Amino acid sequence: MIERIMRLKQERDAVILAHNYQRPEIQDIADFVGDSLALAIQASETDADVILFCGVDFMAESAAILNPDKMVLIPDTDARCPMAAMITEQKLIEMKRTYPDALVVCYVNTSASVKAESDICCTSANAVEVVNSLDCEEVIFVPDKNLALYAARFTDKKVMPWDGYCPTHHQILASDITDAKKRHPDAEVLVHPECRPETIDLADGVYGTEGMIRHVRASRSDEFIIGTESGMLHRLEREFPEKRFYAVSDYTICPPMKMVTLLEVVRSLENLEHVVTIPEDVQKKAKDALDRMLEVKRES
Repeated sequence: MIERIMRLKQERDAVILAHNYQRPEIQDIADFVGDSLALAIQASETDADVILFCGVDFMAESAAILNPDKMVLIPDTDARCPMAAMITEQKLIEMKRTYPDALVVCYVNTSASVKAESDICCTSANAVEVVNSLDCEEVIFVPDKNLALYAARFTDKKVMPWDGYCPTHHQILASDITDAKKRHPDAEVLVHPECRPETIDLADGVYGTEGMIRHVRASRSDEFIIGTESGMLHRLEREFPEKRFYAVSDYTICPPMKMVTLLEVVRSLENLEHVVTIPEDVQKKAKDALDRMLEVKRES
């Protein structure tokens, strides 16, 4: 299957993007592996005719928003982010009416229609930068309350979070951190900003997945407890084979992120399925929000 994928990729002039939480074998056949921000940037810069996105629904939508003239494929249409489903366009419109002076920061883990109703997008890697870049006193932050509360620690703005969360990160408890420290007393603890505040308080470092890579590269430590989705361990072990990495618990798995398989990648490239399409009016407004986010990244 891997040989077929490599052949089909050339025939279709395709690039394969994979998130850090994908299965190991999917990461290994991808042209680029990264977090939401890195993949959004890569999607906006690629010259390929076809973008095959191995991730969940909102990620493929973001690639399609940034590349309206390219074909964007998602191998499994059932790979849907549960947090993205916690906020809808209509609910956001209602919240904007409640806080008319606030600007909307929209985590990329949202649908295209929600992005279209937002002023700017952010990822876990740049949420603090994005919030502080806005010329306003009040910020509506959707949909992740944990990331909103984390960003609020580093700004004077009033941050009003939507009551959404990532099920995988939200279930990492403070007790999981203390238990992991007992098992690995010499290990640094790195957690994702989508975790609960009390979990974050026990960490040595709080990073998105690319931030974790940078931290491990610069750290003198040899052992790390990783408080994020388990797929991240594969990339860390591949890039830093001399170091040891431990999952914070046995249940840090995002089922939708594991749905894409090699067979589905083959079928997607062979049949050019499933094509991600965004209505033109939604695409334009959502692209404005994503472009503003990328501009913040370029200026930082």
